[in-house]
Amino acid sequence: MIVRLKLADYLEMVRHARAYAPLEDCGLLGGTVADGAKTVERVFYLTNVDKSAEHFSLDPREQFAAVKELRAQGWQLLGNWHSHPATPSRPSEEDKRLAYDSTASYLILSLAGGEPVLNSFHVSREKEVTKEDLRIR
Repeated sequence: MIVRLKLADYLEMVRHARAYAPLEDCGLLGGTVADGAKTVERVFYLTNVDKSAEHFSLDPREQFAAVKELRAQGWQLLGNWHSHPATPSRPSEEDKRLAYDSTASYLILSLAGGEPVLNSFHVSREKEVTKEDLRIR
C-alpha cells in the first residue's frame, strides 16, 4: 500500500512530537483511498491519556470527535500515528499486540538519534508487520 502524506503535515508531526517528548505523541489519520493508495488529508493530534514515554492510549472523547469530523468531510479513518521518543521507527511488541485493525496504517515517528524517522506499517491479523510505501510530498 502507498501512503501519501503532505510535507507540511510531516513537519507539524515532528514539531508536535518534539514538543510532547519525552512522552509518546499520538493521533489519527483521515483521508481517502483510491487506486491502491491512501492519501492523508488530515492528521489529528490526540492526547496520550497514558502520559507515558513507552506506550500510548488515545483519549476516547477526542477519538470520537476526530472520527466524527473526518466522516463529516467524507474521509475515511486511514489509521493512526504515534511517536517513539527514544526508540526506532518500528512497531514494538505492544504496538503489534494492540494493532486491532488489519486495514489500518500505523505510522511511527522516531525521534531517537537526532534526525526524525517516519515509517508506515501494516499489521496483519496474525501480527505480521509489513513496511508500507510512505511518500511525503
